[in-house]
Amino acid sequence: MPTTHRPLLVSPERLAQQNDDPARLVVDLSDAAVHEAGHVPGAVHLDYERLLYAAPPVLGLVPDAVTLGQTLAAAGIDEECYVIAYDDEGNARAARLLWMLAALGHPAHGLLDGGLVAWRAAGLALEQGRGEATPTTYQPAFQHRELIASCDDVRAAVDDPSSVILDNRTPAEYRGENIRAARAGHIPGAVNLDWVHAMDDGDLRLKSSERLRADLEALGVTPDKMVITHCQTHHRSSLTLFVLRYLGYPTIRGYAGSWSEWGNRRDTPIDGPG
Repeated sequence: MPTTHRPLLVSPERLAQQNDDPARLVVDLSDAAVHEAGHVPGAVHLDYERLLYAAPPVLGLVPDAVTLGQTLAAAGIDEECYVIAYDDEGNARAARLLWMLAALGHPAHGLLDGGLVAWRAAGLALEQGRGEATPTTYQPAFQHRELIASCDDVRAAVDDPSSVILDNRTPAEYRGENIRAARAGHIPGAVNLDWVHAMDDGDLRLKSSERLRADLEALGVTPDKMVITHCQTHHRSSLTLFVLRYLGYPTIRGYAGSWSEWGNRRDTPIDGPG
């Protein structure tokens, strides 16, 4: 039998037309009310907040493997699933799920390009109500913890010429004008690219690979470097991390604590007014 193609980025048109993979599971990370009002047919709902662990003021941390496995199993995910994730607000939530799946070593997952916004813009059918999942007994373990950067990892990258820190917050946050932690500013040496820059203004699909690569390389974010992405809680920067994976960057990491950790500590260096 021919091998089923399981792309990392899936267009709405492709998803709507192809149902030849019995292991495919579409996962909607929109708010529950949005999901019930209209979702991709057959999609199950997963509460985004269950993918996060908080130790205030640090937010956006990664749950332990047991807790995460229980959440994924309840959504119908197991090691055989080809998970296609989306949400309704730019796919940052969906990309965060895919980052965790990659860290767990889950072999098959993809992102619905543009999420629910692109699906609607393409005029494709929606299903109302709640998509019911069939729970599994998934018990994963982290196989690729190197994808998850700690505060110490980021410290080490600050003065490392073979690394680059990519700040995906807004320019105002980066400059320290929009303050969301005890201190404002940015990590020394970090370059800034607002996460929304990766998307087209209309249906929120990703820009072309050529455009994305050119914009990253213009900032010095090149494939020969280890790239660490962050925002406030590694929500927005999860989409940028996905983009880097999609473009084939070999060494990438997501800083889970992000600015909610770095900006709330007193022992981390900062450039800016803080």
